[in-house]
Amino acid sequence: MTQTMTAEYDRLSGLGEDEVVTHSFVRDVALASGKTLALITLDNGRDHTRPNTLGPATLFELASVLDTLRERADAGEIHGVALTGKPYILAAGADLSKVQEIPDLETGRQMARLGHATFGRLSELGVPSFAFINGLALGGGLEIALNADYRTIDSSAPAVGQPEVFIGLIPGWGGAWLLPNLIGIENALKVVVENPLKNNRLLRGPQALELGIADAMFPPATFLEDSIAWADRVLSGELKVKRPNEPGMVERTVKWDAAISIARKTLESRIGTVAKAPYKALELMKAAKNSDKATGFAAEDEALAELIASDQFRASIYAFNLVQKRAKRPAGAPDPAIARPVTKIGIIGAGLMASQFALLFLRRMQVPVVITDLDQQRVDQAVERIKGELAELREKGKINPDELNRLEALITGTVNKADFADCDWVIEAVFEELEVKQAVFEQVEPFLSPEAVLATNTSSLSVEQIGTKLKHPERLVGFHFFNPVAVMPLIEVVKTPQTDDAVLATAMAAAKSLKKTAVITADTPGFVVNRLLAKLLGEAMHAVDTGTPFETVDEAVAPFGLPMTAFELLELVGLKVGAHVLDTHHAAFPDRFYESENLHRLAEHGRIFERDSKGRIKGIDKAARKIVSGGKSAMSADELRRRIEDGLADEIKRMVDDKVVSAVEDIDLCLLLGAGWPFQMGGATPYLDRVGASQRAFGDTFHHPPIRGVAGDDNAD
Repeated sequence: MTQTMTAEYDRLSGLGEDEVVTHSFVRDVALASGKTLALITLDNGRDHTRPNTLGPATLFELASVLDTLRERADAGEIHGVALTGKPYILAAGADLSKVQEIPDLETGRQMARLGHATFGRLSELGVPSFAFINGLALGGGLEIALNADYRTIDSSAPAVGQPEVFIGLIPGWGGAWLLPNLIGIENALKVVVENPLKNNRLLRGPQALELGIADAMFPPATFLEDSIAWADRVLSGELKVKRPNEPGMVERTVKWDAAISIARKTLESRIGTVAKAPYKALELMKAAKNSDKATGFAAEDEALAELIASDQFRASIYAFNLVQKRAKRPAGAPDPAIARPVTKIGIIGAGLMASQFALLFLRRMQVPVVITDLDQQRVDQAVERIKGELAELREKGKINPDELNRLEALITGTVNKADFADCDWVIEAVFEELEVKQAVFEQVEPFLSPEAVLATNTSSLSVEQIGTKLKHPERLVGFHFFNPVAVMPLIEVVKTPQTDDAVLATAMAAAKSLKKTAVITADTPGFVVNRLLAKLLGEAMHAVDTGTPFETVDEAVAPFGLPMTAFELLELVGLKVGAHVLDTHHAAFPDRFYESENLHRLAEHGRIFERDSKGRIKGIDKAARKIVSGGKSAMSADELRRRIEDGLADEIKRMVDDKVVSAVEDIDLCLLLGAGWPFQMGGATPYLDRVGASQRAFGDTFHHPPIRGVAGDDNAD
């Protein structure tokens, strides 16, 4: 690191003291053409479980290496520079542990500028530069490659992308300017905004090539050799690289602004306007149409510094750690070694939910699945429905013909409970009525082996009460999915006082096999997600019942950043179901949960909203508005928001004190994965601490210290 860089980035020197440094190792490669390629390999000296990351010390070292290579290029010693990573990994992006330590806005600005200054050297070497993307390349890891002149990619690369907006940041080391100018605005919007907000979807090697992120792709066995040979052809002039997705004049003058406008409207409809990062990314990408690289990079510096300093970034990192770390080590889980094997699954019920279960179990666990119901016609219809879903997956290319045949052979239907005798796992998907669930388990239990596990998907009933007619209630566990089953990542695993540890371990292993995140909860009304949603929905109905307009309720809840309004959620789950949920919670906690007769009337009416022919909301239905009319105690949006915040803080504190879950972090994890609570909020508790609701409700905070932005942040929420 030069003295000039030391002075320019003086605030960063302390951040690198305990950094796991990703070193830049250089070797010369003699090319077939007689030229010399300097090859940089990024390697932090750890195995593949610790990906290369990019902290201040790493960036200083890489900058120094590139300065040396520029001198060698000027002297004619090398004719090109290439950069790759240790096996299977280029880099996983910025070292978030270091970014979290940034104490003020100016330090954040220096971190942004250092990334640009370092990576920018790849295009200022005086000789062509290449990035050989040999595996994982995320965030800053991909931006290293984007700053090079040319890129190759390993066909087996599993994860390539710009996931920054997922954690409250933007691609701030070149991605917001370079990517749209490389692959076109629509493709760039997909990578920078759309994919991260779809549960952090990433690209594989062939997709990156198709979009134009890479110029060439080679198989893993010969990737480095092929990439070097390809670079030699470029250096010798034998190969001219063409980039069909690079934007031309028509795209810049006609399509660019339209694509940004459409993306903005889509964002507003899907996530509201609370989250800062996606909209900041749109601003930067819109400006990239006409600005030069220096201007684009300077804009990224300011945007990244602002976001690093924000409460939303701190909350996002908290949420990210919950999903990446805590979710993989479930609190209160028994030893996985005592889990029982699941070699055949039985499903009681043949409706739509049962079909979703069957399809998921088939695809993820690939074991025989048998469905039963009251009559053969229902069973046959369910089996045909499932086979139809499998055929659609085949048409979409998600499974191949052999997989289709194998999975179709694994699904059967029966009305004979004796066919469940060899099932290791039996789950019910019948009506949400206690007596019905008790009856189906009582009927099937005599046919099961002593080791078979029974699972209920109840969303609000007591699991313990469901098991009261079982001879062995210790074999029963709650296994609460969220709709749509294939998409929502959370399962609430409900432990009753009788649930055996081996049964609980089997449920946790099953959730893992299904690629779901499981959180263990106590057997209490609503468990976690539905209890807190019932609190929110109850307050929304209380407000309109007492005279507050629907629109004011929406305004009050908007700062939570939820994916839909309270009334949209009620229509989604079904007004009758919503009324049942509120009734259940009011019966359990009458002093804290509201019971709405008007919600039952709305359920009889059948809707809250007027919609157009495509199902889009036009406004509040006139009859629905009349049903709730008559209240004389309207609240303002601010008054209602405070009431809801304080109610949620109080309820969460009670849940923690009553050990519904092991810790408050598990409640936030459930809200993130089961209720769509925004990552930028970190779940509920960081937000409730920040707005003072925790202090108002119980005189303390959930987190010590509260999760807030860094010093010098004038833009924090």
